[in-house]
Amino acid sequence: MPTSRERTLVLFNYDWDQREFARLAERWPHDSRGFDLFTFPSNVNLAWFDMERFVDRYARQAKHRGWRAVTSNHEQFGALAAALLAEKMGWPGTPVNAVLTCQHKLYARQVMQRVCPEVNVDFAELRCEYGNDVPDDVSYPAFVKPVKAAFSVLARSVASRDELHAHTRFGWWELWVIRHLVEPFDRVIRKRIPQATTAHRLMLEAPVSALQFNLDGYVFNGEINVIGCVDSLMYAGTQAFQSFNYPSALAPEALAQANWAIKRFFDEIGYSYGLFNVEFFWDAQTKDLKIIEINPRMASQFSDLYRRVDGIDLHEYALALAHSINPATLARTEPTAGVAASFVYRSFDPRAVVAMPTAQQRADFYRAFPDALLFEFPKDSSQIARDFKWLGSYRYGIVHLGGRDENDLRERCERASAMLGWLAPSSL
Repeated sequence: MPTSRERTLVLFNYDWDQREFARLAERWPHDSRGFDLFTFPSNVNLAWFDMERFVDRYARQAKHRGWRAVTSNHEQFGALAAALLAEKMGWPGTPVNAVLTCQHKLYARQVMQRVCPEVNVDFAELRCEYGNDVPDDVSYPAFVKPVKAAFSVLARSVASRDELHAHTRFGWWELWVIRHLVEPFDRVIRKRIPQATTAHRLMLEAPVSALQFNLDGYVFNGEINVIGCVDSLMYAGTQAFQSFNYPSALAPEALAQANWAIKRFFDEIGYSYGLFNVEFFWDAQTKDLKIIEINPRMASQFSDLYRRVDGIDLHEYALALAHSINPATLARTEPTAGVAASFVYRSFDPRAVVAMPTAQQRADFYRAFPDALLFEFPKDSSQIARDFKWLGSYRYGIVHLGGRDENDLRERCERASAMLGWLAPSSL
């Protein structure tokens, strides 16, 4: 176990990560660096962010600060920055090229097609720059998404050229944000994997109609260890997440097929160390599994679910891996629930006014559900409009709860939602 002299640097430490790492601070001392992409004035840093300068700055400070390891679960910048810093300092970390391959969605598809085509979907680059005319040779319906992005931004199905054209029209401010989010990654991958195309693109995939799941695990010294599987439930008729439920009822044969594909892919790209999260579809009728994407980091939103049900602490796993400690050697805590879920509250009406809970409502909520996690995402009208453009809905809150069983969990969600003044996702 690290001593007080063995500090960890946690990059882009916000939301779930901030809460969970803070809980572990006494046993795992750490410092946080980076900025919040979604909060002003912190996000002003996006204007001049350069990945390599960012890494060099903290490499110079490491000895003075007492940092002996680095970790991050942040998709947009943190996972790559942590890998680059670990490489530079000789610390344990996920290999840089493995992170780049996973995060470049088009290049990852190309690698997957070479080593495990059975789990791949048909795909193609959308050969036009942002805002330019859509090519005439696209087949519809199609699923369009950015080559490099996070949080399902700009990912959606389109049924016609008109829909695709409308989806790819951006104002000057949107283009500025998109380019500044992608360029730090693009500069690194151009140097490291020059055969990959620019990340300043959208790509197309064949739509898949099947249930969606998440497989979580880690690689320690080249050996893949599966932690568990989380079910992703959608709002009816949409591609918007309604809840993430654990444990999963997925058939063992699906997990075996996913494990096979992950091993083939990881062997090919040299993914020899670190946490991972794999999103995939499984059709129970046809027994067909298709990989959506492989994330070279922990899915922070699920960490609390595993801790409630299994006593497994994924955030402690991340810190242990950063110090070259096998997570299998860590002690488990006593489970507090038989099932757990992360409930996502969304508005699908851009004109609707969503009220955040009052101080009294929050106090009553935590009094009734002291073990709950509550996240609120208040936004102004322009931010909400951008959410509808990029995501098709406005995610205004998330609540984590545990229960004895599914019925108990649903009832607790409905009571908690009523106390917050929100419509319960579990009732829809």
